[in-house]
Formats: sequence, structure tokens, C-alpha cells
Amino acid sequence: MKKNVLLLCSLLFGYQFGMAQQKKDQIKLVVKEAENKVDVLVDNKPFTSYFYPSDAILKKPVLFPILTSKGTTITRGYPFATRAGERVDHPHHVGMWLNYESVNGFDFWNNSTAIKDRSKYGTIKHTGIVESKGGNGKASLAVTADWIDNDGKGNLLLKEKTIYVFHSKGDQRIIDRITTLTAQDKEVVFKDVKDGFFAIRVARELEHPSDKPDVFVDASGIETKVDKLDNTGITGNYRSSEGIEGENVWSTRGKWTNLAGKIKDEDISIAIIDHPKNVNYPTFWHARGYGLFAANPLGEKVFSKDKKELNFTLAPKQSVTFRYRTVITSGKASDETLNKLAADFAK
Repeated sequence: MKKNVLLLCSLLFGYQFGMAQQKKDQIKLVVKEAENKVDVLVDNKPFTSYFYPSDAILKKPVLFPILTSKGTTITRGYPFATRAGERVDHPHHVGMWLNYESVNGFDFWNNSTAIKDRSKYGTIKHTGIVESKGGNGKASLAVTADWIDNDGKGNLLLKEKTIYVFHSKGDQRIIDRITTLTAQDKEVVFKDVKDGFFAIRVARELEHPSDKPDVFVDASGIETKVDKLDNTGITGNYRSSEGIEGENVWSTRGKWTNLAGKIKDEDISIAIIDHPKNVNYPTFWHARGYGLFAANPLGEKVFSKDKKELNFTLAPKQSVTFRYRTVITSGKASDETLNKLAADFAK
């Protein structure tokens, strides 16, 4: 009898342990239409949200905020969730996004509610959730959007379909973004310019140290001009697949770039990986020390010092697909690890 009880306890413990193991890295997508977002949860803890408020608030859908496996926020909070010590420049730099400075002459990148005359700016309007599918270690979200000129009141230039694939394994989180843009009734020209294309704006701690004056938010939420920056706890450093480091990464090409730093006592790595099928692979990096981390494959002229000019063009009804992988590691990510992840992504 005693042996049977022990056997039963052992089996029960094994079953519970197995269930616990099985549940680890469970990704759940929670659609909250009333809040204009889809929450992405890993083991019921926040990872990110697909955020699509009205264009009176934000001029494009974004992923915001984004957190590590330990729950540390890696994106800047301003202007929606301001934290003390943040810069208050570029209010259009929100979370993670994809857009461009010149599409048929309209600026989709710099548009924000801070601009008064937005007649030459474009707006990306969320139009629907096609699919939302959770899973063990992997989940996907398919959404659609319209690229409209004249601040969202004019012509429909592009139809967008984006698939986000979210991965979780231990201390590593991965976001794959696959975006297909289809020109509508007119030819669409992406003029060769600097500001684009796939980007994330990171938390203050992950910026590069700098001595330049700027405007920051204090603990009371008041914007304050600071003549000399306090670099305490500012730890960011870029490194590209070509071995280039720091702000020298800007304007160079590479199949990936990694931003490594520390928030409090947590080592953090954020790597953006380009895909061989993308236009103008390997991409140029529009990676700035103040926290803008972007891949811009379409701005060749400014990055090559006028040696070449692209002006990527879509004929009416023609489509193009862009693919990017973002790897967020709680810890340090080696070149070897990132090369392997890039190779896996390329498949």
C-alpha cells in the first residue's frame, strides 16, 4: 500500500513538473479593441503590445512598450509613458515602427501631433486584425494598414499587410516583422532620403554617453533644459556584423547591428537583423547615439556620400516585402549567436 502511494505521488509530481515545463514560454495574444491594442504576453507577463490608437494621437501603428524576459522596458516612454531622465526630442519616435520620410513627396516618418501644418505629411492607418494566434514559444499576429497622404485625408498610396511572429525561449525574445507594401492606383516613389525605415527608440540607459546639451523630463514630469548631460548609468554601444562599433556604425552596411548596454543590474542586448531578400541588402544603419536605432535600405545617397542614389519605385499594383528580425536578450549576445540567428532567419 505504501509503495502504491509513493508511486502515485511520484507520478503526480512528474505530471505536474511536466505541465510546468510545458507551460513555460507560452505566448498569448489578447485583443483589446476598446483600448486599440493587442497585448503580447509570455507566461502571462507583458512582452509588448501592438498599439494602434487614432491618428489624432499617433500617426502610425507601433509595438509599444517592449520588455525583456525579466520585465525591463527597453523602449523610451515619451510621449505616452514618460519617465524621469528621458529626452523629449522627436515625439514621432515611439516604440518600434516601420515608415519612411518621402513617399511620393509625403513625409510619413516625421509626422506627429506636434506639427501644425501636416498637409505634406502622411499617415498610416490601422485597418484590421487578420489573424491572432498564440502558442508555445511562438505566436503570430497579422494586421493591415493604409498609407494615406495629406495627413490621412488624401490619396491611398499603399496597402500594407504585416505579420509579426513573436518567439520566446528562456532569456531571449524575438520579434520578426514581415511587411508587404502594395502600390495602389499610382506609381509610388520612395525618394532616397535619410529618415527611415525600420526602427526602435530605446530607453535612456541604452543610449551612448554624450556631453551635448538637451531637453529632458524631470521627476515631476516637467521638461527641463540640461546644459551638460549626466551620463550615470548610460551604457549603450553599437556593434555591427562587420565589427564596427559605437556611433561609427551610422551610415555603414551590415547584415545585423547589436546594441548592448545595461539597465540597473541587467545586461541587455538588442539586435536588428536584415534579410537577404530585402531591397538593397545588406542595409545601411541609421543608428544614432541618442537612442534611435534604425535600418534604412532605401536611403543610399546620404549614406554613400552621393556616390549612388536609389529612389526605389513601385509601379501601380506592384508589391514589395521587407523582413526584419529583432532579438532582445536579457544578457549578452555574441557575434556567433547573432550570426546563427541571422542564418536561421535567412532560411
